[in-house]
Amino acid sequence: MSRPSAPPTAHGAPTGASTAFTLWGEVAEPTRLTVADLRTGWEQHRAEVVFDCATAGPQHHTFEGPLLREVLRHVRPDFDPARRKERSRFLLAVSGGDGHHTVLSWAEIDADFGNAPVLLATRMDDTDLDAAGTQLVVPSDRCGARYVSAVTGIWIGACPVPMPVPTSASASASASASASVRVPA
Repeated sequence: MSRPSAPPTAHGAPTGASTAFTLWGEVAEPTRLTVADLRTGWEQHRAEVVFDCATAGPQHHTFEGPLLREVLRHVRPDFDPARRKERSRFLLAVSGGDGHHTVLSWAEIDADFGNAPVLLATRMDDTDLDAAGTQLVVPSDRCGARYVSAVTGIWIGACPVPMPVPTSASASASASASASVRVPA
């Protein structure tokens, strides 16, 4: 397995705002992509969505772009594609230009699990997003909280194994021991 990568730097990129975003983490080939790259490098899918926005109410939009899972295969996540359990422990953290970020699991987008048609949009309502940047689109969500505008980065990595929780017997013994300890005043 490869080591986690740091986000790559944009060589030769102009200073100031950029609509390029970075794919990085536990991947073989971290990379930066633009909306134009997404439009020309992958098949475009269309999704007509309705979601609730906490500040603006119901939103109706049509998005076009490649499936997130297809784009992520480009960077070769650090798992064996033939091993379902290994794939199922990977997470995706998506960050946007306004500081908004969200998390998805690989299993949500994997065809063997949730098969959600999550997009990296290149167009919204028949308008190209080249100037605004790509948008994460989660068509199955009723709430718009995981729609991330102006995506700046997508981190891919394995969820760490959680530490075991003490059993109720050992937790009770620990609580009893700490209750009997007196601190001098």
